[in-house]
Amino acid sequence: MRDMFSSHARLSWVLAGLAGLVGAAAFTNTGGYFVTFMTGNTERGAVGFFRGDNAMAAAAILLILTFVAGVVIASLCRRHVWRDHPHGATVLTTIALAIASVVDVVMSGWSAPQVQFVPILFISFAMGALNTSFVKNGEVSIPLSYVTGTLVKMGQGIERHISGGSAKDWLEYFLLYAAFSLGALVGGLMSLAITGPQVLIAATVVCAVTTLYTYRRTVEDSSILG
Repeated sequence: MRDMFSSHARLSWVLAGLAGLVGAAAFTNTGGYFVTFMTGNTERGAVGFFRGDNAMAAAAILLILTFVAGVVIASLCRRHVWRDHPHGATVLTTIALAIASVVDVVMSGWSAPQVQFVPILFISFAMGALNTSFVKNGEVSIPLSYVTGTLVKMGQGIERHISGGSAKDWLEYFLLYAAFSLGALVGGLMSLAITGPQVLIAATVVCAVTTLYTYRRTVEDSSILG
């Protein structure tokens, strides 16, 4: 496995798991808001007003805007503050999750059953930032929470394998999808054991540990290449 896939591919599985965990934790501890599924938010934003669900439609639009803001700010930081360091995006993600945790505890207390909407905006921002972890030629090369695109690439890889290619053509995308799914499962299980604000804090701790891991892997890879 180590010889088949690059260190960036293996690291992407860890970060995809983190995205799945945070996304599931947010969804299960709110009124059903998406922080990783912008396709769903776009449909809610477009259709909600026609169904009379103006509040949900407006919320979906705000989630899209904050997600894009996370992408833009993380990309600006990559260009001007850090270069070719995936841990930079996870640092920004950790900070945004920490702010969301503090805001939610202040707004609703330690034992509130659900997360308030304002903290969810910070989580959406965090997911936008996290998706900029891997960039090649100025474009995102591994979209961590874009599950639809991952499945499309996996399907194309399966076709190439059938047509004479190798399992590597699709296995990398399958493992990325599996990592996201596993993270979502863990996030769902967490939501059964602890309350909304506590889930946010737990997700922040996991993100901080992942940031440390990402930083150490980046340093190790740089030392090997250097």
